[in-house]
Amino acid sequence: MTMPAEESTIADDRLLDNPVWASLTGAHAHLAERNEDAARYPRDVAPFVALADAADGKSWLDLAQLLGPGVVVVVPGISEAPDGWEIVESIHGVQLVDISLRAETDDEALRLDHADVPEILELIARTKPGPFLSRTIEIGDYFGIRRDGALVAMAGERLHPPGWTEISAVCTDAAYRGQGLGTRLLRHVAARIRERGESPFLHAAATNVNAIRLYESIGFAHRREIRFLLVRTPSTPTG
Repeated sequence: MTMPAEESTIADDRLLDNPVWASLTGAHAHLAERNEDAARYPRDVAPFVALADAADGKSWLDLAQLLGPGVVVVVPGISEAPDGWEIVESIHGVQLVDISLRAETDDEALRLDHADVPEILELIARTKPGPFLSRTIEIGDYFGIRRDGALVAMAGERLHPPGWTEISAVCTDAAYRGQGLGTRLLRHVAARIRERGESPFLHAAATNVNAIRLYESIGFAHRREIRFLLVRTPSTPTG
Protein backbone atom coordinates (compact mmCIF):
# COMPACT_ATOMS: atom_id res chain seq x y z
CA MET A 1 0.00 0.00 0.00
CA THR A 2 1.34 3.41 -1.00
CA MET A 3 0.90 6.35 1.37
CA PRO A 4 1.36 9.73 -0.36
CA ALA A 5 2.88 12.59 1.62
CA GLU A 6 -0.30 14.62 1.58
CA GLU A 7 -2.11 11.95 3.62
CA SER A 8 0.10 12.48 6.66
CA THR A 9 -0.85 15.05 9.27
CA ILE A 10 1.09 18.31 9.23
CA ALA A 11 3.01 18.23 12.52
CA ASP A 12 4.57 21.08 14.45
CA ASP A 13 8.18 21.03 13.30
CA ARG A 14 9.31 23.15 16.25
CA LEU A 15 9.27 19.91 18.24
CA LEU A 16 12.20 18.77 16.11
CA ASP A 17 14.36 21.51 17.64
CA ASN A 18 14.54 19.37 20.80
CA PRO A 19 13.40 15.93 19.60
CA VAL A 20 14.78 13.84 22.46
CA TRP A 21 13.02 15.95 25.10
CA ALA A 22 9.79 15.86 23.07
CA SER A 23 10.08 12.07 22.86
CA LEU A 24 10.96 11.43 26.51
CA THR A 25 8.15 13.66 27.74
CA GLY A 26 5.72 12.24 25.17
CA ALA A 27 5.50 8.83 23.51
CA HIS A 28 8.60 7.50 25.31
CA ALA A 29 7.74 8.82 28.78
CA HIS A 30 7.36 5.22 29.96
CA LEU A 31 11.06 4.69 29.19
CA ALA A 32 12.31 8.00 30.60
CA GLU A 33 14.60 8.33 33.58
CA ARG A 34 13.90 11.90 34.62
CA ASN A 35 14.98 14.53 37.12
CA GLU A 36 12.78 17.61 36.66
CA ASP A 37 14.22 19.47 33.62
CA ALA A 38 16.47 16.63 32.47
CA ALA A 39 15.72 13.17 31.12
CA ARG A 40 17.51 10.21 29.59
CA TYR A 41 16.85 6.87 27.99
CA PRO A 42 17.99 3.81 29.96
CA ARG A 43 21.63 3.01 29.24
CA ASP A 44 20.79 -0.15 27.25
CA VAL A 45 18.07 1.58 25.18
CA ALA A 46 19.79 4.67 23.76
CA PRO A 47 22.71 6.97 24.67
CA PHE A 48 20.64 10.14 24.34
CA VAL A 49 19.79 12.59 27.11
CA ALA A 50 17.68 15.73 26.92
CA LEU A 51 17.35 19.11 28.59
CA ALA A 52 14.15 21.09 28.82
CA ASP A 53 16.20 24.19 28.00
CA ALA A 54 19.90 23.94 27.15
CA ALA A 55 20.31 27.66 27.91
CA ASP A 56 19.09 27.16 31.48
CA GLY A 57 21.71 26.22 34.07
CA LYS A 58 19.08 24.40 36.13
CA SER A 59 18.53 21.89 33.31
CA TRP A 60 22.25 21.08 33.32
CA LEU A 61 22.25 20.80 37.12
CA ASP A 62 19.28 18.43 36.95
CA LEU A 63 21.09 16.36 34.31
CA ALA A 64 24.28 16.12 36.35
CA GLN A 65 22.29 14.93 39.35
CA LEU A 66 20.41 12.41 37.22
CA LEU A 67 23.54 10.90 35.66
CA GLY A 68 26.14 11.11 38.41
CA PRO A 69 29.84 12.04 37.97
CA GLY A 70 32.00 10.96 35.05
CA VAL A 71 29.25 9.61 32.79
CA VAL A 72 29.44 10.05 29.00
CA VAL A 73 26.17 10.66 27.16
CA VAL A 74 24.95 12.19 23.89
CA VAL A 75 23.10 15.53 23.92
CA PRO A 76 21.63 16.31 20.49
CA GLY A 77 21.05 19.86 19.33
CA ILE A 78 23.68 21.76 21.32
CA SER A 79 27.14 23.06 20.42
CA GLU A 80 28.62 23.82 23.85
CA ALA A 81 28.44 22.67 27.45
CA PRO A 82 28.80 24.51 30.79
CA ASP A 83 32.01 24.73 32.76
CA GLY A 84 32.88 21.43 34.39
CA TRP A 85 31.44 19.35 31.56
CA GLU A 86 33.98 17.73 29.23
CA ILE A 87 33.19 17.67 25.52
CA VAL A 88 34.37 14.25 24.37
CA GLU A 89 33.29 14.55 20.74
CA SER A 90 31.15 16.80 18.57
CA ILE A 91 29.42 15.15 15.62
CA HIS A 92 28.04 17.34 12.86
CA GLY A 93 24.73 16.07 11.54
CA VAL A 94 21.77 17.12 9.44
CA GLN A 95 18.07 16.75 10.12
CA LEU A 96 15.78 15.97 7.20
CA VAL A 97 11.98 15.90 6.96
CA ASP A 98 9.65 14.15 4.55
CA ILE A 99 8.14 16.43 1.90
CA SER A 100 7.39 14.11 -1.02
CA LEU A 101 8.49 10.57 -0.14
CA ARG A 102 6.66 7.74 -1.86
CA ALA A 103 5.95 5.50 1.11
CA GLU A 104 4.73 1.97 0.55
CA THR A 105 4.60 -1.25 2.51
CA ASP A 106 6.83 -4.12 1.41
CA ASP A 107 5.77 -7.75 1.68
CA GLU A 108 9.38 -8.85 2.15
CA ALA A 109 9.91 -6.61 5.19
CA LEU A 110 9.88 -8.77 8.32
CA ARG A 111 9.22 -7.31 11.74
CA LEU A 112 12.17 -7.87 14.06
CA ASP A 113 11.87 -8.68 17.76
CA HIS A 114 14.05 -9.38 20.79
CA ALA A 115 15.03 -12.79 19.40
CA ASP A 116 16.64 -11.01 16.45
CA VAL A 117 18.73 -8.63 18.57
CA PRO A 118 22.02 -10.62 18.43
CA GLU A 119 21.85 -10.68 14.62
CA ILE A 120 20.79 -7.01 14.52
CA LEU A 121 23.81 -6.05 16.62
CA GLU A 122 26.10 -7.98 14.26
CA LEU A 123 24.65 -6.13 11.25
CA ILE A 124 24.97 -2.79 13.07
CA ALA A 125 28.61 -3.55 13.89
CA ARG A 126 29.35 -4.26 10.23
CA THR A 127 27.49 -1.27 8.76
CA LYS A 128 27.75 1.37 11.53
CA PRO A 129 24.53 3.36 10.88
CA GLY A 130 24.56 4.78 14.42
CA PRO A 131 24.02 3.62 17.99
CA PHE A 132 21.89 0.52 18.53
CA LEU A 133 21.93 -1.20 21.93
CA SER A 134 20.46 -4.36 23.43
CA ARG A 135 17.06 -2.74 24.14
CA THR A 136 16.88 -0.17 21.36
CA ILE A 137 14.29 -2.37 19.69
CA GLU A 138 11.83 -1.32 22.41
CA ILE A 139 11.76 2.27 21.11
CA GLY A 140 9.75 1.44 17.99
CA ASP A 141 9.13 -1.08 15.22
CA TYR A 142 12.13 -2.42 13.29
CA PHE A 143 12.00 -4.36 10.04
CA GLY A 144 14.52 -6.40 8.10
CA ILE A 145 15.06 -8.27 4.86
CA ARG A 146 16.69 -11.69 4.89
CA ARG A 147 18.63 -13.57 2.25
CA ASP A 148 19.19 -17.30 2.72
CA GLY A 149 17.97 -16.82 6.28
CA ALA A 150 20.50 -14.13 7.17
CA LEU A 151 19.55 -10.56 8.10
CA VAL A 152 21.11 -8.35 5.41
CA ALA A 153 19.20 -5.04 5.70
CA MET A 154 17.11 -3.23 8.28
CA ALA A 155 15.41 0.04 9.21
CA GLY A 156 13.16 1.15 12.02
CA GLU A 157 11.79 3.84 14.30
CA ARG A 158 13.63 5.75 17.01
CA LEU A 159 12.74 9.22 18.36
CA HIS A 160 9.02 9.94 18.56
CA PRO A 161 8.07 13.58 19.17
CA PRO A 162 4.30 14.23 18.99
CA GLY A 163 3.24 14.00 15.36
CA TRP A 164 6.64 12.77 14.18
CA THR A 165 8.64 9.53 14.06
CA GLU A 166 12.33 9.30 13.26
CA ILE A 167 13.45 6.64 10.80
CA SER A 168 16.72 5.18 12.00
CA ALA A 169 19.18 2.28 11.68
CA VAL A 170 18.83 2.20 7.89
CA CYS A 171 21.60 -0.17 6.84
CA THR A 172 22.50 -2.90 4.38
CA ASP A 173 25.26 -5.47 4.49
CA ALA A 174 28.04 -4.54 2.06
CA ALA A 175 27.51 -7.69 0.00
CA TYR A 176 23.90 -6.71 -0.74
CA ARG A 177 24.22 -2.99 -1.43
CA GLY A 178 23.08 -1.57 -4.74
CA GLN A 179 19.83 -3.58 -4.69
CA GLY A 180 17.69 -0.88 -3.09
CA LEU A 181 16.98 -2.91 0.05
CA GLY A 182 17.57 -0.02 2.46
CA THR A 183 15.33 2.30 0.43
CA ARG A 184 12.58 -0.32 0.32
CA LEU A 185 12.70 -0.71 4.09
CA LEU A 186 12.77 3.07 4.58
CA ARG A 187 9.63 3.39 2.43
CA HIS A 188 8.00 0.55 4.40
CA VAL A 189 8.70 2.18 7.76
CA ALA A 190 7.52 5.54 6.43
CA ALA A 191 4.24 4.01 5.23
CA ARG A 192 3.52 2.69 8.72
CA ILE A 193 4.35 6.11 10.20
CA ARG A 194 1.96 7.76 7.75
CA GLU A 195 -0.76 5.24 8.62
CA ARG A 196 -0.65 6.65 12.17
CA GLY A 197 -1.12 10.17 10.77
CA GLU A 198 2.46 11.12 11.63
CA SER A 199 5.35 12.52 9.61
CA PRO A 200 8.71 10.78 9.07
CA PHE A 201 12.01 12.53 9.71
CA LEU A 202 15.59 11.38 10.06
CA HIS A 203 19.13 12.36 10.95
CA ALA A 204 22.35 11.70 9.09
CA ALA A 205 25.99 12.50 9.67
CA ALA A 206 26.91 15.56 7.63
CA THR A 207 29.92 13.65 6.28
CA ASN A 208 27.65 10.92 4.87
CA VAL A 209 27.10 12.83 1.65
CA ASN A 210 25.94 9.82 -0.36
CA ALA A 211 23.20 8.96 2.14
CA ILE A 212 22.01 12.56 2.29
CA ARG A 213 21.81 12.73 -1.50
CA LEU A 214 19.81 9.52 -1.54
CA TYR A 215 17.38 10.77 1.11
CA GLU A 216 16.88 14.04 -0.75
CA SER A 217 16.40 12.23 -4.06
CA ILE A 218 13.53 10.14 -2.68
CA GLY A 219 11.63 12.98 -1.03
CA PHE A 220 13.33 14.25 2.13
CA ALA A 221 14.38 17.88 2.53
CA HIS A 222 17.12 19.42 4.65
CA ARG A 223 15.55 21.11 7.70
CA ARG A 224 18.61 22.11 9.73
CA GLU A 225 22.10 21.23 10.79
CA ILE A 226 22.38 19.61 14.20
CA ARG A 227 25.24 18.77 16.54
CA PHE A 228 25.38 15.57 18.55
CA LEU A 229 27.59 16.43 21.49
CA LEU A 230 29.20 13.64 23.51
CA VAL A 231 29.78 15.07 26.95
CA ARG A 232 31.14 13.76 30.24
CA THR A 233 29.44 14.88 33.43
CA PRO A 234 31.50 16.81 36.03
CA SER A 235 33.75 14.55 38.07
CA THR A 236 32.65 16.25 41.28
CA PRO A 237 29.05 15.55 42.31
CA THR A 238 26.78 18.54 41.71
CA GLY A 239 24.08 19.88 43.96
